[in-house]
Amino acid sequence: MKNLKKYIALGAVGLLMASCDDFINVEPQGVLDQDLAYSEPEGLVNAAYAALGNDWYSYPFNLWPYGDMSSDDGLKGGSGENDTGYHPMEIWSTLTYDRGEFDELWYHLYVSISRCNRALDALDKTGADKLGEKLRDQRVAEVKFLRAHFYYKLLTMFYQVPWVDVEVFRNNAVEQTSNTEFTHDELMKKVIADFEEAYNVLPVKEPGTDARANKIAAAAYLAKCYLDMAYGDGYEANTGYSHVNKDYMQKVLEYTKVVEDSKYGYLEEFGDIFLPEFKNSKESVFAVQHSDYQDDNTTFGRANWSNMLNGTWGIWSCGWDFHKASQNLVNAFKTKNGLPMFDDFDEEHNVYPKMGVVTAQKYDPRLFHTVGMPTYPYKYEAEYTLTTANSRTPNTYGYYTSMKEVPQRSKGETYNSPWQAFAMNDYVFRYTDVMLMRAEAMIETDDLDGALEIINEIRGRAMKSVDKHIAYAKNQCDIAKYSDFKDKDYARQALRWERRLELAMEGHRYFDLRRWGLASKTLNKFFESERNDCYDEQTYALYYKDAFYTADKNEYFPLPYNQLYYVPGLYKQNKNY
Repeated sequence: MKNLKKYIALGAVGLLMASCDDFINVEPQGVLDQDLAYSEPEGLVNAAYAALGNDWYSYPFNLWPYGDMSSDDGLKGGSGENDTGYHPMEIWSTLTYDRGEFDELWYHLYVSISRCNRALDALDKTGADKLGEKLRDQRVAEVKFLRAHFYYKLLTMFYQVPWVDVEVFRNNAVEQTSNTEFTHDELMKKVIADFEEAYNVLPVKEPGTDARANKIAAAAYLAKCYLDMAYGDGYEANTGYSHVNKDYMQKVLEYTKVVEDSKYGYLEEFGDIFLPEFKNSKESVFAVQHSDYQDDNTTFGRANWSNMLNGTWGIWSCGWDFHKASQNLVNAFKTKNGLPMFDDFDEEHNVYPKMGVVTAQKYDPRLFHTVGMPTYPYKYEAEYTLTTANSRTPNTYGYYTSMKEVPQRSKGETYNSPWQAFAMNDYVFRYTDVMLMRAEAMIETDDLDGALEIINEIRGRAMKSVDKHIAYAKNQCDIAKYSDFKDKDYARQALRWERRLELAMEGHRYFDLRRWGLASKTLNKFFESERNDCYDEQTYALYYKDAFYTADKNEYFPLPYNQLYYVPGLYKQNKNY
């Protein structure tokens, strides 16, 4: 043994004494050669597309913890407050910049942007020769759409971020690029420029033909960017209805009209939107594609790992019971004479529907498609009726579950112990979301009748979405169309309510509240009421006693600690963190 060690040591010395040139010129193993990669630019484009779904429950690109759990729509769920690092994002008052989830999200979004920049560099250098100029230009436009998509996520979360484009990449200048080089407004305009190139170059695609970026999806994203910018910068002092930019609202109308005039449209049945067999229907303007291993003959499939925690306890093999609906959200579905109860929906806070218990209180039927509740079938299937046992920690997070992001249990499951994966697509834009953006812009440009027509179309679909999937709740549903919008304030209230009910638990709510300048008022009122929750004899959500949202600080999330101090002094933290 001693001799063996001696010979190993002598061999190591000999290697060190060998020619330095011979040593460093050894071809690296397991690394894709750049020249080879650039000779196949289409492969780098595919890698950029693959990044759309390269997320995980701790860095979900669909932002469900920040759009839902950080709002009045949802509770974190799980085994308790220390299960994952998301609790401070839910109560806001203890939110600090050292949360690992922020760092992971930032890092992986920039990895995705890096893939886009490499693809753009390759397309510039070899794309015309390999693909021809026409296809090269189309692929460039697609990749710029993807890059803008990832930057939009970063700006939505972190306000002001470093702009890393192809020139920064080529110059190896990432570590010299500050987040103060461009303002938030300038960054948004750079994102818009990428989407505009995509819009001007990409073809119109019919629903379900393929999952590539297309002209209609670019129009939807341009509308979204202009809608955000139309209200201000997101901080409440500079944001809201008193800051509306009518020119930007006209842009929203322009681009949503493109979507309206396309072959995309409302899927006839609301519940079908969230079943995998309808995932690329005409409702889906753009979505991140996912698959089951049984569909694509791979080991794990292209599963939706961002939502892996969100299966219901006791229903799925790994139902970790995250993403729980709030009582406030359930109450928001209450109706009186078929219309929302704007002013008093949350006064009777511990009233909730139960299967077969018919009372004077009626609900918008979309409740029964969105929230899993004890006594009701889970995702329409009576053999999987929910009970109070299907909640992991009812004394903390109550009994409600989220249903949109999961398939029906009878269709089987993709189970890779100890995780549960779902093959559900992630909607980036569905048609109804875009039409609600259009209605919002119509209200702000004084076309109340146009907004009324859109909102009533959406409510009309909900009215017809009872018999197919939720006939068991028919006698508890009541929904009507609006006869008119008596004034602009009423129209705004109707629009806000419609977005909440239609898009509940799809990751939009907090960002909507921020856009309207209503986050602090709405959330602090919610924290006061939600901590008094009681279902039957079980109290829960008591932790909201520690919750508080601070305007002029919490509108955006803090830049991650690891990023701030990787190159000290390069980045500036968001204010008041």
